[in-house]
Amino acid sequence: MAFKTAPLLNEQDDRFVTYYKKYPDKPLMVLLGLYKGQYYKFLISSFFYLIKHSPALFSPLLLANVINGVLEGGDAAVRAIIINVGIWLALLAIHVPANYMHAKYKSMLTRGTEAGLRAALVHKLSELSILYHVRMQSGKLQSKIIRDVEAIETLSSQLFINVVNITMNAAIVLGITAAKNRIILLFFVLVAPIASITIITFRKKIRKANQSYRLEMEETSARVMEMVEMVPATRAHALEEVERRRMVRQLEETAEKGYQLDMIQSNFGAVGWMVFQVFQALCLGFTAWMAMKGNIKVGDITFYQSSFTSVVNQVTAILNLLPIITKGLESISSVGEVLTSEDVEQNEGKEKLTELKGEFTFRNVGYQYPHTEEPVLKDVTLDVHPGKTIAIVGESGSGKTTLISLIIGFMPPTKGKILIDGKDITEIDLKSYRQFISVVPQTPLLFTGTLRDNITYGLENATEEQIARAIDAADLRKLIDSLPNGLDTNLEEHGANLSGGQRQRIAIARAIIRNPKVILLDEATSALDVISEREIQTALNRLIKNRTTFVVAHRLSTIRNADWIVVMDHGVIAEQGTYAQLMEQQGVFYHMESLQITLSQ
Repeated sequence: MAFKTAPLLNEQDDRFVTYYKKYPDKPLMVLLGLYKGQYYKFLISSFFYLIKHSPALFSPLLLANVINGVLEGGDAAVRAIIINVGIWLALLAIHVPANYMHAKYKSMLTRGTEAGLRAALVHKLSELSILYHVRMQSGKLQSKIIRDVEAIETLSSQLFINVVNITMNAAIVLGITAAKNRIILLFFVLVAPIASITIITFRKKIRKANQSYRLEMEETSARVMEMVEMVPATRAHALEEVERRRMVRQLEETAEKGYQLDMIQSNFGAVGWMVFQVFQALCLGFTAWMAMKGNIKVGDITFYQSSFTSVVNQVTAILNLLPIITKGLESISSVGEVLTSEDVEQNEGKEKLTELKGEFTFRNVGYQYPHTEEPVLKDVTLDVHPGKTIAIVGESGSGKTTLISLIIGFMPPTKGKILIDGKDITEIDLKSYRQFISVVPQTPLLFTGTLRDNITYGLENATEEQIARAIDAADLRKLIDSLPNGLDTNLEEHGANLSGGQRQRIAIARAIIRNPKVILLDEATSALDVISEREIQTALNRLIKNRTTFVVAHRLSTIRNADWIVVMDHGVIAEQGTYAQLMEQQGVFYHMESLQITLSQ
């Protein structure tokens, strides 16, 4: 690789965040801060850019010299031809190597920083709270990582490379013009205020249109991801046409925003081009008149016309950069929204756990989601001893999943305390705590890769012996032997080429290989048929043996052997006890179990 990911954006030195917080309303200052200490690379790139474009810069002067020499005739003509053509050929000879050096330094810096920005976003997303991810649609985050970072990279190239190059080119042309005729220089300088007026007129409109289009693109990205995820449900209910109409409306809205942006940018470009072409025509008439008066040589008409064309092209190039710059600055603000979010899990300075017994104490625990009126958990009090299995049951919306999320530490309780081995969960390093727990969800989370990769996820040093024990404990041996490449068989997206029971066994093997002290089973068998459930239950019994286990159960028949059962109802513990005790009480649990038995007959 020709470059390394820019070291500007890491845990030790996140300059983007530092400058964004310092200049929240000045994205250009943020961009300048992002490249602080590396400006010399832009200068090197610009230097070689100037060299590679030297034939185009000096060709008008060389051409004018040849024409003037030919008009003089004699030895002066021969000398002018040889010298000026020789210089031109020499400048052409260095074009290719100069272009290589320009592209090398430009790409090393901008591409490296582009990768660094994406790495910073990925790192930040891994730290942001679960609630943040719930609020922010994944499609919008994807748009920020891909589209916005690409826009910032483009902005960097255009702003730091092309603007410098444009300025240098214009300076050289104006310098030569000043040396030859200052009256014509004054004519050239008139272009600057005209350009400024054009920029000021259109800048605000372009910025506003860019912002609207960016937000609409983020919404479209989120809707597309939702549509892809909903394809099975859409197909199953014959709702393809409904979904297509919904997406068409969103795409039409995005197209409308894009159309408005395109028209503003197009009008901006057309007005700028027309104004400068008028000046160029006036330049031709002015220099021709001066040649007629004998104030300049005839050959100089071509030089001044070409020079003015170059100046106009440079100014036009700056005007054409305005939409790109506006888009890039808007993207800086978009990326900054994520990188400076304070909604992160704070573990710094908290106690790190080196062991876990698995004792949990809940004291008047309550939880209320932000921006809601009613708490989902109220005054939950419970004692869980190490190695015991606690089943949590209740109807949908009773608070079971929220309670599991609190145990994992996805969010702190808004009321009361949760103690883990006697330590407040809000005062321990949750990363160190989660090293001792494993979660088997209702829908196994598998990724595209080999079966081995999915089982050993996050464990780079897992031995073959550990893998084999996990496979046997999860009853995966028969499946592996049936696959063409065994453990090294590639899985399709989300394990689509496997059955529900097979995917669940892989999730169990992933949990077993970590040798956890605490297991959380979030309705791990509710999506399976009865036969698959029985097979999985055998593997689960091996998994939970001698470990503190929390089981969120849908089918009450699967928790008869639990040490303790907690019945949730509208966020409170309605009943708790053993299976026999709860059946004897003939309360909420009894009626739930009786209903399930009746329905299964």
